[in-house]
Amino acid sequence: MAKLNRGLIVSCQAVKGEPLYGLGIMGYLARAAVEGGAVGIRANYVSDIADIKKQVDVPMIGIIKEVYPDSDVYITPTLKEVKALIETGCEVIALDCTGRPRPNGEKLEDLVKYIRENAKDVEIMADCASFANAEEAHRLGFDYIGSTMRGYTPDTKGICIPDCDFLTKLVKTFPDTKIIAEGGIWERDQLAKVCKCGVYAIVIGSSITRPKDITQRFVGALDLC
Repeated sequence: MAKLNRGLIVSCQAVKGEPLYGLGIMGYLARAAVEGGAVGIRANYVSDIADIKKQVDVPMIGIIKEVYPDSDVYITPTLKEVKALIETGCEVIALDCTGRPRPNGEKLEDLVKYIRENAKDVEIMADCASFANAEEAHRLGFDYIGSTMRGYTPDTKGICIPDCDFLTKLVKTFPDTKIIAEGGIWERDQLAKVCKCGVYAIVIGSSITRPKDITQRFVGALDLC
């Protein structure tokens, strides 16, 4: 049985330099999201995952964003982050699956193998940008394929997200893998269109849990008044 149920997963994150970083409130955001109907939470950093687990009892997608000087991969980039996430007890670990070189010459397949051998109950999500990424994720046996990095890599920059054509292709091509839509969903009509693609679950973050970004969108709309 899958760790994640079908439905809405809310991403509760704040990275260094953002207003909510380090304030210890991600757990409260997660609790509000679950009370609103979220079936899962996606979270960054060991400390935030721990705080959230104290507040809610739903499956969590854990990541650690870490920047290394020799790589553009920053979502759970190395074995160090993988080991730390396993210790948190998160049900799912998400890994960058964009095909870009990882720090220290580490390989994606080695991280997948480590999780499978050392945390057999933990599922793995591939944060993909392109169809080729999804093919690789499927080959490696990921439990979930996500559109997380669509539009955020050099080869997909400028693509309008959510990309429903891309999501539909993933669903049709990989019927034995659960497809998770993530990225660019700000309005209810966008959500409705994504649902029609047949995805297993949907992750929404900024439009729910990042008040600075939400405010900036409304302020930008004032120019239309």
